[in-house]
Amino acid sequence: MSKKKSDHPDKHAADDGAEHQQRDAITRADYEAQLHLLQIEGVKLQRHVIRRGAQLLILLEGRDAAGKDGTIKRLVEYLSPRDTRVVALAAPSDRESGAWYFQRYVAQLPVAGETVFFNRSWYNRAGVERVMGFCSKAECEAFLQATPRFEALLVQSGVQLLKYYLDIDRDTQIERLAERARDPLKQWKRSAIDAVAVKHWKAYSAARDAMLVRTDNELAPWTIVRGNDKMLARLNLMRDLLSRVDYAGKKKPLLRADPAIVFEFTPECITAGALAS
Repeated sequence: MSKKKSDHPDKHAADDGAEHQQRDAITRADYEAQLHLLQIEGVKLQRHVIRRGAQLLILLEGRDAAGKDGTIKRLVEYLSPRDTRVVALAAPSDRESGAWYFQRYVAQLPVAGETVFFNRSWYNRAGVERVMGFCSKAECEAFLQATPRFEALLVQSGVQLLKYYLDIDRDTQIERLAERARDPLKQWKRSAIDAVAVKHWKAYSAARDAMLVRTDNELAPWTIVRGNDKMLARLNLMRDLLSRVDYAGKKKPLLRADPAIVFEFTPECITAGALAS
């Protein structure tokens, strides 16, 4: 899978992207109608994965409350549970902490015919572990050096790997974490990390930037999804994902993602202010 070429975002484009999400916010009815059509495409895609014995692996990364859970929920809603897995690992056990860092993730990789979604992944080391001091600087550096080689091995072994980073701004995170704390049905999402997520905003931004720069490459590129508007983020991530995998009966006009919401990462994204800072 090669990295798609795209225009480098500039500061003007970054500002336009934020305004675009507010200006073009869709109604719930329109969202549900578009989501339904994209979920039909998702069923077609999975049929292809099963028939061809493909191995499809999708990573979703982002800050706390970026929208990973809700996006994955919509992606898998009508997929075959026998051939679909969502992986969201808890903190490593003492035994796992003494193993090769990637070992517990390798056990969760897709086999032939499977589609696997990682709700956070090995990139925990470059994000929360780095910021919260759960790993040393040397361990983080070793991870950043090893990851491109690890992912290249996966891709060269036949795994189709798609990596998405859901990016939200500080005000959106504050609002969503507060709403999470109030909602009795979302208490399972709360953690001690939530309480300090905003406090460490700048540290998380620096960690994100280093992670993206060091682990973005031709074989395993990063795709950025602006996530302040949950509905637009979900729809456009789905369009982008579906557009990247070949399958029979694909309705290409449905899969045109909005480039103001979904775009390829390049180092210029950081210098141009295209990511939340």
